[in-house]
Amino acid sequence: MPWAPRGVSSPIMHGRSPFSAAPMLKPLFFHRTVGITMSELVELDRASDPQAVKGYAFYDWGKSAFETSVTVAILPAWYAYLFLEANGLTTTLGSIEMTGDALWSYAVAAAALVVAVLSPAFGVVADKRPIKMWWLRTLTYIGAGATFLIGFDFLLGGSEWVWLMVFFILANVGLNGAGVFYNALLPHMGTDDEMDDISNRAFAYGYIGGGILLLVHFILVLGVGGDFVIRMCLASAGVWWYGFALLTFKYVPEPPIEGEEEYIDLKSAYKQVFQTLKEVSKFRTLFIYMLAYFFFIDGINSVTALGGVFGATVLGISTTELMITILAIQFVAWPSALYFTKLSAKWGTKQALTFSLVGWVILCFAALAFAPLALDSHEQYDVLVEWDYNDDGTPDSENWDGDWFTNDEEAAAGTDPLDYNDNPSDLPQTWLQQRLSSSGSYVVYVNWNAHEIAQKADFSDTQFDEQGWATTFSATLPVEIDNRSGLYGWTWGEAENEPHFVSGVSAEQVQSLLDSMAGSRFSASVAGGPLDSSSALGIDHPTNLGDGPIDVIPDTARKVVWGPLGLSVGLQFLLLGCGMGTLLGGSQGLSRSMFGQMVPETRSAEFFGFFGFFGKVAALIGPLLYATLTVMYDSRVGVLSISMLILIGAYMMRMVDVEDGRAAARAEDARNRGISLD
Repeated sequence: MPWAPRGVSSPIMHGRSPFSAAPMLKPLFFHRTVGITMSELVELDRASDPQAVKGYAFYDWGKSAFETSVTVAILPAWYAYLFLEANGLTTTLGSIEMTGDALWSYAVAAAALVVAVLSPAFGVVADKRPIKMWWLRTLTYIGAGATFLIGFDFLLGGSEWVWLMVFFILANVGLNGAGVFYNALLPHMGTDDEMDDISNRAFAYGYIGGGILLLVHFILVLGVGGDFVIRMCLASAGVWWYGFALLTFKYVPEPPIEGEEEYIDLKSAYKQVFQTLKEVSKFRTLFIYMLAYFFFIDGINSVTALGGVFGATVLGISTTELMITILAIQFVAWPSALYFTKLSAKWGTKQALTFSLVGWVILCFAALAFAPLALDSHEQYDVLVEWDYNDDGTPDSENWDGDWFTNDEEAAAGTDPLDYNDNPSDLPQTWLQQRLSSSGSYVVYVNWNAHEIAQKADFSDTQFDEQGWATTFSATLPVEIDNRSGLYGWTWGEAENEPHFVSGVSAEQVQSLLDSMAGSRFSASVAGGPLDSSSALGIDHPTNLGDGPIDVIPDTARKVVWGPLGLSVGLQFLLLGCGMGTLLGGSQGLSRSMFGQMVPETRSAEFFGFFGFFGKVAALIGPLLYATLTVMYDSRVGVLSISMLILIGAYMMRMVDVEDGRAAARAEDARNRGISLD
């Protein structure tokens, strides 16, 4: 460890040599006296301090709450719900029609662009001035504060999804900007040989910390539910991030600066950035690795950032299923991170990292095959139409003997729900006349799992006008006008088992409703009566495959694998999450530690600024590529493009010579410290 943290007594007081904690570079003659070689001298040769390493790891523990509960688990589904409620499947910006996941991708890209432009220059400044921890604190305040404010979207009534995007962008700027300075601390935390362990341990802390809070959120969402709980969970992630970051601020001191400059402005910093770019030949291996990193981390980050919104908008994953998957990722990833530390010790960092990248490529191709199972039972449809043969306003499934009283009402009254002569009626003659004169009709209600009707009045010519549809069939569908917005929405009923029924609907009205749904994202099913077993499936319903360029892949997988095995899309997504957790534990920690091994300690912030630049430009390119191909084709083509990015990065790893990179770093440190390696 290059320094003693605050509150730790001097090593002299414990009988250790006063030189064991002294600055790394001592006079040349002294090292010759004690037998330390110059190669050992310039290399990162001081062991880590356990307390500082824990403080370093606790930052991952805190910020992972944003990366799990907010970015992946809760916010994508919440955003998708609010977006669909406000806009339907798409909205129009200017003359461009965009889906919710495409717009989300552009938001992620915008946040990455801000950090990508600033991070290299900030890294130069941080190498010249002792401000790494100051910037880490400042950007944490921005990120954690914006995360807290995400929970107050109700302040922008009717456009809550816009509020979410604005503060999500700001929180991402804080997260990614802080990450530049957080990562720049890594080379100062211990020796090269400890780098894999420290980096992976920090990620393991992150998976545990993020997983614990996600588990709490999961219990709250399932046990209590409601919009307030979701907003509270989002806000609490900001508090969690800030709270555990305080441990980092307390136990991790500012790294010492050699050749500190009193003042350096951004203009001078950018000059140094361009000068470094001219030194590509001096750090050839490092730049090759950064280029490979650009591609594979682009793909990995795109999967983690967009996986949740892809699952919610394309596959129809519910918030509960999404949270279960992310929870599984956390508790699979933390032992995996520790396992990959052992694997890197056995195989080497490069080989272990390459192994994880190959796994990512396989995982992305597998994700292309995920698909919701075809609707095979009446209860799975959005709009449910059921026969009521005695016109008592209750579907036959809820009234077995047709006596105008539901099964629950008869159970409460103590009468037999299978005998129409045994009923709670006080007017049996009136009841009998009504029953004999009835000719039967349909009852219509909505499934509680259905998407809300889009809460917007203007639809483009290429969009299915959901408000117009609800207006046309307002006498058939269980809908009502919201007094605040003046727009139609579903009338759900008191509870899932107590839906709101629209009764007395004729077979002709039902047939007209079914015919109208071809261009929608909804489904409907009929049980009983003259239209028994009739159904409608809108072209944009998640289970409707076949119109996309590569829909043959999920369609075939559904017929050959998912259907025969009975694996729902929720279980498919859970399998994907377990695979992601296994690979995340290795790819994230090892990619950072491998870079740290080849970075000159005297220029760590500058090079980690480039590391951040490549990572954030990658974070910009990936979502942009996904969004563009989604707009041009569909979301699965976007996923295919992400897998290609990881494949390119994995292939380029063949050209990375880690030992050559470490040698170049040692030479640069020696030059900056005025020491000869000859």
